[in-house]
Formats: sequence, C-alpha cells, structure tokens
Amino acid sequence: MIISRTPVRVSFCGGGTDIDSFSMSESEGGRVVSLALDRHIHVTVNRRFDDMVRLSYSKMELVDDFENLEHELAREAMRMTGVTSGVEITTIADIPSRGTGLGSSSAVTVGLLNALHAYAGHEASAEQLAQEACEIEIDILGQPIGRQDQYAAAYGGVNSIRFGSEGVSVDRINASDEAIGRFSNEFTLVFTGMSRSASEVLSEVPEDESDKITRLRTIRGQADQAYEMVVNGDISGLGSLIGEAWNTKRGISASVSGGDLDAMHDRIMAMGASGAKLLGAGGGGFFLVHGSIGLREKLASLCEPHRLIPLDVDWIGSEIIHKGD
Repeated sequence: MIISRTPVRVSFCGGGTDIDSFSMSESEGGRVVSLALDRHIHVTVNRRFDDMVRLSYSKMELVDDFENLEHELAREAMRMTGVTSGVEITTIADIPSRGTGLGSSSAVTVGLLNALHAYAGHEASAEQLAQEACEIEIDILGQPIGRQDQYAAAYGGVNSIRFGSEGVSVDRINASDEAIGRFSNEFTLVFTGMSRSASEVLSEVPEDESDKITRLRTIRGQADQAYEMVVNGDISGLGSLIGEAWNTKRGISASVSGGDLDAMHDRIMAMGASGAKLLGAGGGGFFLVHGSIGLREKLASLCEPHRLIPLDVDWIGSEIIHKGD
C-alpha cells in the first residue's frame, strides 16, 4: 500500500494573476504569495486481487476499464503514471475537496500523481508533480484555473511563486520564527458554510475586461507588497493588505462575492478584524481573517468551532508517508 499526504494552500495576495491568459500576456507575469496549510488530502493506492479499478472518494466507482471512471483527475493521473488496472484508490480529505478556496482539487491531483508514481516504483520531484498536475487540469481537462495551487501543494512552505512565459518559479520565503508564530496566532480561516467550484467562477466573463486587467495588475502589485511584509515580519501590515486585496478582487466579477458573503465579511470586520478576504476564486469557502489573538474567540460565533482553522504551515509539501504491505 502507498499513502501520500498533500497540503492545501492559503493565498495571501496575487490570486488570479497565475492564470495563463494574464501571466503569459503581461510582460511582468503573475505573482502569488502563499503558504501550504497544515490540512491535507490523503491518497491511498493498494493492489487488488483482480484487474478492476475501485475508486473511493465522495462516491465509489468500480470499473473494468479506468477509461470509464467519472473522476477525471484520477483517470488522467492513472493514464499519466501508467497505473491503469488492478488497484484500489481512496482519497480522504481533512476538509471538503471542492469549493473551499484552498486549492483542494489541485491538492487531490498532486496527491494522486505522487501516490501512483510511488506505486509504479518511481520517485517524483515537487517540480514534476506540479507540472504534471497543471498539464492534467489545464491542458488536458481545459479547466479555466491558474497554476498556483499545484505548486503550493507540491512544494509546501511559505513561498513567492512567479508565473510567466518562461514557466513557473518557486522561491521559499525565509520568514522569521516570530512571523511564523504570528501567522498561527493572528490569522484564522473561517468557513462560510457555502461552496462553489472555482472553475464555475473563473469561467464567467467579466462585464469590463479592461477593468479586470487593471485590477489584476493591482493584485500583482499587492503580491509584491505581501512578499516584503512577510520578509520583514510586518504581519499586521499583511493583515490589512488582505482586506485591500479583497476589495480589489471582488470588483472583477459579481460572482466573487454576494449578499450573504458581504454580510459575513461586515460582521467579521465589526468584531475587530484588521483585514479579511475570501480565499480562492470566490462564491464561498473560507474567509482568511487577521486580528488580535482574542479575535478567534469572537469568530467562534460565526460557525462550528472545528470550522475555525489557525494558519499553521506545512513545510514539506506532497510526500509519501507509507510504502509497504
């Protein structure tokens, strides 16, 4: 049996600039400052007695031919790794695997690839896993998403990730121990109780394309600011900046936010938050909230306690945690 463990991600600033239509056309490219969160997708791969393929996730599939799998990510990961028969595959998520704004779907793809490569006797690097996940999701399946999620999941840590015509580069940010501790104490993920596919939001055409490009350029500049703040340990400044990033982003499309989400954002700010933003493409999922240590107790009134998540970092990225019988 092979078991992989892959983190989801939290993006501070820069989301949207990682989409090819922007990063490939802008001379400066795109940039995201993000971290891998200590919440994971586990994938197991085990040999079957027969040649069938059994896949278990939110539903169960049992097929004679992997081509008949409804789960597109699993089907294409099997094709790419050459593991196409006689296996049982399960995916288990610490959080829902779709619609949370944490890049869960891409973490599933990276985790599937890592586990299947290991099952086939190959060791895949973080770069290989990220590239192959992007190929599956963007090039093969044609999903209108960016490339930040796959790289954050594969590499782990706190990173500045750049996107452009020459490819993707990942630079680990050497944040101080004090800054990392403040991430955990001052930032909280708050579940909205709503979810929506990132592909659905990102596929919608904005009313004003020129305004969208202007906003994305502003968002890219905010990622530059976020990098300097993390390096310099200015966590309070970063907390305020994510609020500015949210205001910029929700002007791109009406689907990014909405009445209930705006009302929840207002309640969060009224509790004393210095900044809050909805993670991912929008439409639901988690708010990233910054404030004093005591703020988390107040936020507990918004959702179940287990749906408040501190911002703890996964430093490893996708890894094989079990290999054997």
